Parts: sequence; structure tokens; C-alpha cells
Amino acid sequence: MNRLERLEQSLAQSTVPFFEIGDTVRVKVKVIETKTSGKKTEEEKERIQAFEGVVIARKGKSASERFTVRKISFGVGVERIFPIHSPSIAGIEVVRKGKVRRAKLYYLRTKKGKAAKVAEREYAKISKTTATAESVLKEETPSETDSQDA
Repeated sequence: MNRLERLEQSLAQSTVPFFEIGDTVRVKVKVIETKTSGKKTEEEKERIQAFEGVVIARKGKSASERFTVRKISFGVGVERIFPIHSPSIAGIEVVRKGKVRRAKLYYLRTKKGKAAKVAEREYAKISKTTATAESVLKEETPSETDSQDA
């Protein structure tokens, strides 16, 4: 087994949350800051910085997979490309699901204001009362084997 295959196997075991194009994600990135105080004394400090925005593209496969996140900061569009399996990423959190019909959302670059927003995907929520009513109905309906015996 060569190095690339071993790398792909180790990356396959890592846990990356499932997210799609159009989802709003919060990427937590490790940032190393250096402070210079006085002569030649550098102090390195690592902290985590959050970058929240809409996923507009995903490219690559396996070890080289990367995704692009776009956000509007002080009226200016900012895009960052993150490798999914980068050691500098502390975590990826899906904030909300987006409803889109394209694989790449590059058209959002030309939109301004509310037009640049992605609609939220809605899921059918099943309440406890409807779930219990459905289970009661299934129990009360006679099965096919009962009708054949009679």
C-alpha cells in the first residue's frame, strides 16, 4: 500500500459533518498569532476563529476535497476556500440548510442585499400526536393473513 492510499484511508475515518451546497456553515479555523514584544521575543498564541457563510461550491474528491464559503462582511463579499481534511480546521458546524437547484452558486457574487440570500430548506415535522395516531391505525387494520384464514 502506498502513501496516498494510507492517507485516503485515514481521512475516510475522520468525521466530517454532512453538508451540501447552499447550506450555511460555521467553520472554526485554528489561527496562530505571533506577538513581538521587545527584541526578538516572539510569543505564539493559537486561537480559534469562526468563519460563517454560505457554501457556494465543493470541488475535488477524497483527500483533495475542498469547499468555498462566502459571507458578506461590512458590505464586502468575502470568500474562503477550505480543504475539508485540513488540520487547521477545528470543526465544521451546519447552521441551517439551504434550498438550491444548482451545484455551484457563483451567481450569488453578483447579487446584493436580500437577493443574495438562499432560501431555507423546510422539512415536514411529525408531531407526537400524528405519529401515535398512525401507529394505532396500523394496529387496528386487519392484515392480509387474517382475511385469508376466514
